[in-house]
Amino acid sequence: MKHLRKRSFSLGGHRTSVALEPAFWAALEALAQRRAVSLSALVAQVDADRADPSLPLASALRVLALREAAAQPGD
Repeated sequence: MKHLRKRSFSLGGHRTSVALEPAFWAALEALAQRRAVSLSALVAQVDADRADPSLPLASALRVLALREAAAQPGD
C-alpha cells in the first residue's frame, strides 16, 4: 500500500484514518479550497452525508472526487 497516503481526522469525536492515492487527496484539497472549507470539514461532511455508513469513507471520498472532476470544465 505504498502508493496510498494516510491522513487522520476527528469525526464525531473519534479519530479515524483514511488512506487514498495522492491524486485523490489533491482533488479533495482543491474541492475544499473551492468550497472555502478545510479538508477536515469536507471529510466530515462526506462522512455525515453517507447514506450507508457501513460503506467505506475512503470510497465515498473517491466517488466525490471523481464526480467533482467530471463536473469541472475541461482545460
